[in-house]
Amino acid sequence: MMDHEDGTRLSDYDFDLPEVLIATRPAKPRSSARLLVATRGQIHDRVVTDLVDWLRPGDRLVLNDTRVIPARLEGHRERGEAIARIEVTLLEPDAEPGAWRALVKPLRKVADGEEIVFAAGLSAKVLRRDEGQAVLAFNRLGPEFDAALEVAGRMPLPPYIEAKRKADAQDLTDYQTVWAKNTGAVAAPTASLHFDEPLLAALSAMGVERTHVTLHVGAGTFLPVKVDDVTHHKMHSEWGEVTTEAAAEINATKAAGGRVIPVGTTALRLIESAAREGRIAAWRGPTDIFIRPGYRFQMADGLMTNFHLPKSTLMMLVSALMGIERMRAVYDHAIRERYRFFSYGDSSLLLPGED
Repeated sequence: MMDHEDGTRLSDYDFDLPEVLIATRPAKPRSSARLLVATRGQIHDRVVTDLVDWLRPGDRLVLNDTRVIPARLEGHRERGEAIARIEVTLLEPDAEPGAWRALVKPLRKVADGEEIVFAAGLSAKVLRRDEGQAVLAFNRLGPEFDAALEVAGRMPLPPYIEAKRKADAQDLTDYQTVWAKNTGAVAAPTASLHFDEPLLAALSAMGVERTHVTLHVGAGTFLPVKVDDVTHHKMHSEWGEVTTEAAAEINATKAAGGRVIPVGTTALRLIESAAREGRIAAWRGPTDIFIRPGYRFQMADGLMTNFHLPKSTLMMLVSALMGIERMRAVYDHAIRERYRFFSYGDSSLLLPGED
């Protein structure tokens, strides 16, 4: 039962998820995953390729073209004879060129000024440590850094998958969208993982338009909400960009009466950040927009998204779009029908404006 009609309590977004429904590998091919279509009053069990039945000519999908970096590194630091194994997860670039904020485990084994050595000729100096993180300056910059990271790094799979298995070579392609372009994310925009070239071609052929925006998904997307009154939750910040061209395309679709449907919560949060009074403008910078029940959507007419963690900000976002009780019914159905959950799981198409 809900505690509050307004959805301000964390318990309003809780549900019991059988462990077995957490996906550890994606569907093959990508577009063969299941798709739960939820309108105001109905739920349909379909497959991702059935998007062609639900989207209409003139609709516009908004896609996040961020590229996930293989942000998890294993290295070591030496002090004379003493060698310590160190695991590093890159979080976001620091203001200093070539430097990154990172989680370092175990942090107590490194000191400021020490060097951590990785594979592929990659190494990093510890510049400073604060708030349980470190700032690392790497010995490679730009394309050289990217190339070394591709060899030395592993994909930063979400904690709930990493707990079950380590990332491997297959994840280098599985955990990346087919249109990934702008490097900088440490988590994938997972709803987009369901698209492959045949599906994109089928949607283009029927007149569904596409616009790319960039939001570099941060590790903060997995941070738990720790306050029971969700109005006190401080949202993590992520860097995004909507180009002038992207804004013009989205505004044109709105003006022509088409539906704007972001693929993934990241694309939705970005276009809502850039919207003012029913129009979207070019936008670039950090966003910490927190969408929860009571929020008035300006751009999104629907959302394609995977199934989210209990008590997460993403659960609050979909509840803002569809209503808390409606999402509770949708998730009850998904669990009953054994949909696969989280990053490598199945998908849903939420259409709050349709009967």
